[in-house]
Amino acid sequence: MKIDLTDTTVSQINAALVQARRATGTPAVGIVLTLVIVTDEGNHYDALKAASEASKEHPSRILVVIRRPGRSSREHAGSHLDAEVRVGGETGSGETVLLRLHGELSAHAYSVVLPLLLPDAPVVVWWPQDAPAHPERDLLGTLAQRRIMDAAANEDPVAVLGARAEVYSPGDTDLAWTRITPWRSVLAAALDQKHGRIDSAVVEGEEHNPSTELLALWLAERLGVPVERVPTPGPGITAVRLLTEDGTICLDRPTGSLAKLAVPGQPDRHVALHRRSTAELIAEELRRLDPDEAYAEALRFGAAAGAQR
Repeated sequence: MKIDLTDTTVSQINAALVQARRATGTPAVGIVLTLVIVTDEGNHYDALKAASEASKEHPSRILVVIRRPGRSSREHAGSHLDAEVRVGGETGSGETVLLRLHGELSAHAYSVVLPLLLPDAPVVVWWPQDAPAHPERDLLGTLAQRRIMDAAANEDPVAVLGARAEVYSPGDTDLAWTRITPWRSVLAAALDQKHGRIDSAVVEGEEHNPSTELLALWLAERLGVPVERVPTPGPGITAVRLLTEDGTICLDRPTGSLAKLAVPGQPDRHVALHRRSTAELIAEELRRLDPDEAYAEALRFGAAAGAQR
């Protein structure tokens, strides 16, 4: 069910949610969290599509904040709220509210979002692009247990990672980090087996790819060895080579889907290592609401190494 509200108020939006739940027979008790997406008109469709897919695993109240401050001073002076309430259908057991904040109201998203949060439910805020410089200090960020960003959405992703390290706060995470979860899992499993001393490592991937940088930082921090970055045409990360005294442990993914793991003294084997959709990444992030210490340690290691150069 979809209800359009023009020049509305938060009270009317809450009333529309109740009306829609009653009409569709959808209870609110199954909703486990509130996901706030802060985006713009041009990018909200893709972000909402990904969040809706993820909500099938994590039933959520999705609040999409779309700021429309206006280009002229006259448009900026005008202030009103339009909303679209969706319950049932593609939203499954969750709820979606699109909030279009016009004029001066666009600077006061916190006041609009706060009354729409579910009582006693955790809050996750996701900036698909244009994340604030200090996510924890952002008013919407202060509401959240988890704050999701994506360095890949920036012109200089690697530089953004350095800036994130300086302002990191428990609860911050980045989809560039989420993208390397399968790589870290396969490499950790390979290293659990008997192997010789690791002397160095090489990470191959697209130049300026933040996931390549984070994987290299994670390996350098965990293994305590130098890690070389080698640029390739991609897609994404294409290979990791761990140089040991017994030979090279190699995880090679030239096509972006199927990878080959070669370990000295063992037969090669193939592992599924496909490039995941945004919906899959968001679903993974919503599985945990505690701070990601491994991500924090990789960021801090990178910041410390950069300061020593």
